[in-house]
Amino acid sequence: MYSLARPFLFHLDAERAHGLGLKALEAAYRSGFNPLLAATSEPLPTKVFGLTFPNPVGLAAGLDKNGEHIDALLALGFGFVEIGTVTPRPQAGNPKPRMFRLPEHQAVINRLGFNNAGVDALVRNVERARRKGAGLLGINIGKNRDTPNESAEDDYLHCLERVYPLADYITVNISSPNTAGLRELQEEQSLRRLVTILRDMQELLGAKHGKRVPMLVKVAPDLSDADIEAAARVLSDLHVDGVIATNTTIARTSVEGSRHAGEAGGLSGKPLMAQSTMVLRMLRTRLPESMPLVGVGGILTGADAVTKMAAGASLVQCYSGLVYRGPALVHECVEAIRRRKEAPSRGNVPPTL
Repeated sequence: MYSLARPFLFHLDAERAHGLGLKALEAAYRSGFNPLLAATSEPLPTKVFGLTFPNPVGLAAGLDKNGEHIDALLALGFGFVEIGTVTPRPQAGNPKPRMFRLPEHQAVINRLGFNNAGVDALVRNVERARRKGAGLLGINIGKNRDTPNESAEDDYLHCLERVYPLADYITVNISSPNTAGLRELQEEQSLRRLVTILRDMQELLGAKHGKRVPMLVKVAPDLSDADIEAAARVLSDLHVDGVIATNTTIARTSVEGSRHAGEAGGLSGKPLMAQSTMVLRMLRTRLPESMPLVGVGGILTGADAVTKMAAGASLVQCYSGLVYRGPALVHECVEAIRRRKEAPSRGNVPPTL
């Protein structure tokens, strides 16, 4: 069905198509037509962070920033859905246009800038979601654009406290390229300070609510080798529950000459696959084996999902791949990972798909 809708959506502005697609998905879910959108897979239980995911394929943050479509998205067969990025106060984000497709590269550039309705609105939406017998929910938190980095922990602490009772896991986003200065929080001393404060609050909230909600940190694909070493050192020392690798890239080498290549923002989709997987692989060799990684960036086929798993991911996420492939991508990825798990051992060589 998506193959029929895609030409129409691709004639619209990318952000308008994004909003219209979500409305159509919600309408299909409420009317019971979701099974027509994509086949769903048999469970492939995957235990990570002390949680059991129905399958290891999730939706990356950014598609449903306010948590308005949780049930409809989970009904597509995702093992987990991550909503956000959410900030303490509502903000409009960057001026439009701010989202661009690069179809010849199966890529997207966005500079949305954490546009969202604020954490209180997200909490209300999550509380309304049914989530019965479905996948798990991650909530991605950030800071408002006008909050200086010196006070960033106040924004993250506020969001952490508000979403903690509702989330299955929480992601700390310090790697979006679309909020000025945000990526500076990945510098070793800043990262150590912020994560220490958040880890302390995580333990306090765990005691208060009688449950420990895992906290992950999402990193950029544009880190140097030295930056990756430093980040791994900090995250290992502070015993974070996991790392998401990676966010979008500011690099344009792979799309030079494209119509929108000069647009500011984060590049996602197929051109991100190699770089994000390299960062994932480097982190896997530098972090404790007990610290799970989530691989995201450039997944457009089941084979891509398997490549992320072979590089050290315990879970994978997609987003831009849905723009080009539609909901069928979810089932394809789950089944590809299932075949990899069920294939006879071949050492460290991933099975051919």
